[in-house]
Parts: sequence; C-alpha cells; structure tokens
Amino acid sequence: MQAAPVRATAIPSFTDALRAVESLLMSGGQRTARRNAWTSVLEDRRRAKDRFEAERVLEEATSARL
Repeated sequence: MQAAPVRATAIPSFTDALRAVESLLMSGGQRTARRNAWTSVLEDRRRAKDRFEAERVLEEATSARL
C-alpha cells in the first residue's frame, strides 16, 4: 500500500496578508501610489546611510592626516 503524498501549503506572511487586504480596499492607482511612496522612503533611507558613511570616511581620512 502506497502512502498518499503530503502537500505542504505555505502560510502567507504578514506582508502578503497586508497586500491582500490593501488590494481589496484600494483601487489600483492608490496601490501604485502607496508602493511608489514606500519605494521613495526606502531610497531616501539608503541615501542617508550612504551620506553618513561618506562623512565618517572623510572624517577618518582627515584625522589620519593630522
């Protein structure tokens, strides 16, 4: 007798659940606008991190020369 194959179903992540709710509540344009805004926030954070790192490197280079 052969055992039946076991099927695993992935539990959706919290992000997936939020996106599903978002798609039900918002029109496509609003979803796109929200995603674009979030992408901008992430890009601003990345730029700020890069700027901070550049300042740190410049300060270290300046103090090494003194």
